[in-house]
Amino acid sequence: MTIENTLKSLGITLPAVATPAAAYVMFVQSGHTLYVSGHIAKKDGKPWVGQLGRDMTTEQGRAAARAVAIDLMATLKAACGGDLDRVRRIVKLVSLVNSTSDFTEHHLVTNGCSELLGEVFGEAGKHARSAFGVAQLPLGSCVEIEMIAELY
Repeated sequence: MTIENTLKSLGITLPAVATPAAAYVMFVQSGHTLYVSGHIAKKDGKPWVGQLGRDMTTEQGRAAARAVAIDLMATLKAACGGDLDRVRRIVKLVSLVNSTSDFTEHHLVTNGCSELLGEVFGEAGKHARSAFGVAQLPLGSCVEIEMIAELY
């Protein structure tokens, strides 16, 4: 089964690739390694604003991280010339969670992204990762995640 078929079976349609909001590019490829810039969570096409532990629950954060995974895959697809089957492995995620100082479930929020990548890419979707709590993110977003992938 192709990655596109897997996405279709999950009812996922990848959006258009976002344009950079500042002085950077959405991805850089060096050899077989692809570095995908951080993507913020969006809801209804706008930044998904909120702070975990204040006005968002862990489950809402998981949903936001899942939404980030979908946007990351759209950028990944563009970087692969439209063919997600060129992804050999998702190597690493770095997840930043906009949270209060006493919030401690950053890892559970980030699972929203990690689990979807595992569903879509199977074994190749299993990755190393870091999850951090931060005081604020661009545009007030609740979650930002960057990705490193290896391509065929």
